[in-house]
Amino acid sequence: MPPVDPLVIRHKWPVRVWHWLNAALLYILLTSGLGIFNAHPRLYWGQYGANFDRAWLEPGRFGPLFTLPAHYDLALSRQWHLTAAPLFAFALLGYMLWSLASGHVGRDLAFRRGELRPRHVWQDIRDHARLRFPTGAAALRYNVLQKASYIGIIFIVLPVIILTGLTMSPGMNAAWPWLLDLFGGRQSARSIHFIAAFALVVFFLVHILMVVLAGPVNELRSMITGRYRVPQDRS
Repeated sequence: MPPVDPLVIRHKWPVRVWHWLNAALLYILLTSGLGIFNAHPRLYWGQYGANFDRAWLEPGRFGPLFTLPAHYDLALSRQWHLTAAPLFAFALLGYMLWSLASGHVGRDLAFRRGELRPRHVWQDIRDHARLRFPTGAAALRYNVLQKASYIGIIFIVLPVIILTGLTMSPGMNAAWPWLLDLFGGRQSARSIHFIAAFALVVFFLVHILMVVLAGPVNELRSMITGRYRVPQDRS
């Protein structure tokens, strides 16, 4: 195998722009969403839910450290949320279209022959658990766990968050009543919205942990300038 240039362009500019725009918008959406949630911190299934109905989850109110603004203000939280939401939705749509048109999905995210075999998946899990990160040319390719998580987040979790958010809007219920049938009612949509948002938080925390363990300077540089220093095999 020919040697790999130690310094390469790993992420194209559309990926880098969307990554940081997405990070800022998701911070606003998550914190303002918790501010909205604090107005009624209970979750239900079905069409209806109120104080005297049985909730499936009552996590309690979130502290000011986790909400936007950092005090209880339902109106202001809604303003932040509804301002960031359409920007986030259109940014995601643009990124998805670019990913498909540029070949990013087929080239970088599509599973290759043999990658989904149990032995291969298990080996990838073991390598991550032992903090054995790929080197050389392998470091420039997404592994099976990265592919599965990125595809799941970009093409499943984020669209579900957007659609369930639309389902909670009375105006959208009038325009697209099929959303209520799709998610089983407004309260079910609210619960799914909450679950998907926290799945995103878990992904974010794991993502940050992997960046720190893999080398934060190199990883951050690649997402800011695109330049990535390929780790070399020292064995």
